[in-house]
Amino acid sequence: MRSLAPIGLMAVLALAGCSQEQTPPPEVIRPVLSIVVEPHARTVQGFAGTIQPEFSADLAFRLLGRLVARDVGVGDQVAKGTTLAAIDPLALELSMQSARADLSTAEAQFANASASEERQRTLLQESNTSQAVYDSAKQALDSAAANVERARAALAKAQEQLGYARLFSDFDGIVTATGAEVGQTVSPGQMVVTVARSDAREAVVDVPDQMASELKEGVEFEVSLQSALSLRTKAHVREIAPQADASTRTRRVRLALTDPPTAFRLGSTVTAVPVLKADEAIDLPLSALLEKDGKSFVWVVDQAASTVSLQDIEVKAKDGASFTVDGLTAGTRVVTAGVNSLAEGQKVRIPEGA
Repeated sequence: MRSLAPIGLMAVLALAGCSQEQTPPPEVIRPVLSIVVEPHARTVQGFAGTIQPEFSADLAFRLLGRLVARDVGVGDQVAKGTTLAAIDPLALELSMQSARADLSTAEAQFANASASEERQRTLLQESNTSQAVYDSAKQALDSAAANVERARAALAKAQEQLGYARLFSDFDGIVTATGAEVGQTVSPGQMVVTVARSDAREAVVDVPDQMASELKEGVEFEVSLQSALSLRTKAHVREIAPQADASTRTRRVRLALTDPPTAFRLGSTVTAVPVLKADEAIDLPLSALLEKDGKSFVWVVDQAASTVSLQDIEVKAKDGASFTVDGLTAGTRVVTAGVNSLAEGQKVRIPEGA
């Protein structure tokens, strides 16, 4: 009987060990860092720029010549059709005189050929000349008529080129730049005077590439004069440069002004501020963002069940430390660290005082 006691004791201990191995370990509840999202007013950034003309023209001569007059300078008001500059017209005047003389010669030859053709026609009707002689006279008349047309065209061309010796503007405006001085020989197409329309003005600002990509044509701005901040006017985006500047990484944005005050003169420095909607933005630290399969997510904490779940979001803007999110409601608790190691429905613990 004594030998059976140790055996029974060992059997009881073995059964107890098996029961302990089958008991599952307690679930580990992971503590996480999180924040409760709270909307805040959008921060509005202004951009410095200048007032520039919406329409301007670089005026140049069509012919090579020596500049003999330039009657305007930078800042001068000019009217449509007013002479702004002129080149030496002597060679053009001589060409016109030569073309006029050629026309007189052609008209005289035409008159002579016309009289000869009329005589030969009369003689042909009376059978006093041959058909060949008349045909020759008729051919001479047609050739003389063609020479008259050619001479008239040459004279018209010479007169037109003489008009090119005078430079004028096709609209009322203001001179913003000059490119040649009196006595200088200018080439065809070389800018001599730049004239801008003063009635159509716009604000030109340089916007960071990332922010410019969020702008669209028609977005409203409020433009104020830096020398007098009380002078303001509305504007809207008219044009956005398709590419960013290689050195500054900014894109040029042109804003069409709406009834600007007269103080908004060309070259004035202004500040343009986008007019945003009254809604508020939600910013989160960049460590809370989970990007997967081309989509953006955040882990949302269910405080009643102490679990986490993924929620789709739309990232409106992003910088080096935070991002602006759309798709969350105020009061939602979002995990801000370790987002790549969480699982759907995982139990979490929020530290006290978080």
